[in-house]
Amino acid sequence: MPTIVRSGPYRLYFYSHEPNEPPHVHVDRDDQTAKFWLRPLALARNLGFSAKELGRIERILREREREVLEAWNEHFGTETG
Repeated sequence: MPTIVRSGPYRLYFYSHEPNEPPHVHVDRDDQTAKFWLRPLALARNLGFSAKELGRIERILREREREVLEAWNEHFGTETG
């Protein structure tokens, strides 16, 4: 589970065994978790985050989009999806 970004209380990462899915990132804080598709940016799943926090996470992803996609491409070799 390579961690891509830590921003405040959030850890953004992906699982190494998900190369056949389109680019996405998992986000955790405490016992809450969410999954976001990256292209286009969209919430795929949410377990516990409030709408306000999801908005914060989305802003982080928009601000760091290039970094997150580069990490995906480096790890998996190429963008899929």
